[in-house]
Amino acid sequence: MTSRGTRRGGSIAPTRPASGAQERAERTRALIMEETVRCVVEEGFAAASAKHIAERAGVTWGVIQYHFGDRDGLLTAVVDASFDELRRRMAALGVPVGSVRDQVSALVEAAWAAFCTPASRASLEIAVATRSQRDAETGEHFALVAAELTRLGEELIAERQHHGDARAVGHLLWAALRGLVFAQLATREPLDTSRERAALVDLLAAHLEPAPAGVPPAGATPAGTTPAGEHLTGDVS
Repeated sequence: MTSRGTRRGGSIAPTRPASGAQERAERTRALIMEETVRCVVEEGFAAASAKHIAERAGVTWGVIQYHFGDRDGLLTAVVDASFDELRRRMAALGVPVGSVRDQVSALVEAAWAAFCTPASRASLEIAVATRSQRDAETGEHFALVAAELTRLGEELIAERQHHGDARAVGHLLWAALRGLVFAQLATREPLDTSRERAALVDLLAAHLEPAPAGVPPAGATPAGTTPAGEHLTGDVS
């Protein structure tokens, strides 16, 4: 029997040599990963046992071991590939020419198209379900995607005389889009998230559009008040 080492997370390393990338083997590997994604999206993470995935993909457990080592190795490969694809799609996004609202709307829709793919949805569910076993590399995936969203926030802010927090814009996009994905994962029926995306556009546009003369920017504390709205009338003892 071929000996196996361990890979990150303590799962078993695959027996397939790293250099053994013949076309048929790669097709089989891709098929198993695609079926894992479909299984998680259609039936939920709990249904994605190694036996069930093998049955759905029409392969034996030995084939999965050959390519991925074990179930943890398969799930890791799915998450890695899905986040790499999400990051590539986010990195390709830019801020289009147009009004603030047009720019924000185009950006939100393009980002949502990247987040709502079956692979992205499955990888987020796997990452949550295996959070107790999450390693540094999975955390790095999240950080890289968040960095791309922060970059887009910086591009939105840089185009106008507006001093905003690009990181806050990126974090809002990251949190809102993840929330919409998780809402979809919680139900079997397709969800119409158009109203939520429109609300996100309204919020970001209001934050980024310059305020009329004499009107403080959204979120600013009016002069002479505390953040809680209490007027300051003199020295505070």
